[in-house]
Amino acid sequence: MIPPAPDGFRSGFVALVGRPNVGKSTLLNALVGQKIAITSPVAQTTRNRLQGILTLPQAQLIFVDTPGIHKPHHRLGEILVHNAQAAMGAVDVVVVVVDGSQPAGKGDSFIAHLCPPGIPVCLCLNKQDLVKPEEEPGIRESYQVLLPHAPCLGVSALDPETLTPLVEQIVSLLPLGPYYYPPDQVTDQPERFIMAELIREQILLQMRQEIPHSVAVVVEQVEELPRITRVLASIYVERDSQKRILIGTGGSQLKQIGEAARQQMEKLIDGKIYLGLFVKVRPHWRQSAGMLRSLGYWEEKV
Repeated sequence: MIPPAPDGFRSGFVALVGRPNVGKSTLLNALVGQKIAITSPVAQTTRNRLQGILTLPQAQLIFVDTPGIHKPHHRLGEILVHNAQAAMGAVDVVVVVVDGSQPAGKGDSFIAHLCPPGIPVCLCLNKQDLVKPEEEPGIRESYQVLLPHAPCLGVSALDPETLTPLVEQIVSLLPLGPYYYPPDQVTDQPERFIMAELIREQILLQMRQEIPHSVAVVVEQVEELPRITRVLASIYVERDSQKRILIGTGGSQLKQIGEAARQQMEKLIDGKIYLGLFVKVRPHWRQSAGMLRSLGYWEEKV
């Protein structure tokens, strides 16, 4: 049920954009107070535009977590970067998230120049917990030069208390508007999508460089039984050698991935889960338009 908004209520869509590994997904989870986006030390963890919803007494913020903007090396990479750019032109506020523990680089400058005119921009210096006090002014200045008219706020996605000024600044930039979602909703993504992402997260965390981005996960079936929910999922890789690595000796690696993913999924649904994983080889799936579309990856219109 979506209630009528009170007088003076503000609402809108907020794009979180930045280079890979600046902490956008961790920041999104912290802002909405719940894990809805997967995180890992591997660049380009985020693939889909994921919306997280923060509802306050005076505003509703719909955050759009985008893939890290980078130089693409395959068709999937091209789609991800295109969609991140498209998101910037379709929102009410753009938050440029940077790694505030180091000075600005060429990638940050490139993203700053992509910010569309006419849309309010806020500069978010993440990872402030890693900054030495004497280094902070110089680092801040290197980013402020890129977006001289944008409010600049330092935060640590690992410390929710640092996020209040950022949220207040974003709210001040939003237009007056209605509730877009029920106040208790935290994401627009279906459970199946988040389950698949939780499996992919464990693969990234446990396999690291062995199977970096040549993996996709599809939840094929969810069956809710009286005492347990049965989830069957397919993991797609590009080579037989990757399949062997992912399964491990006697299935040990796949079992470890499944166990860790199952625990996260049980937190998601607050109930017991049986998780069945199947590894399938689809050569060059990241270059195949048909395969990418079947897995949910396509270019969004600008």
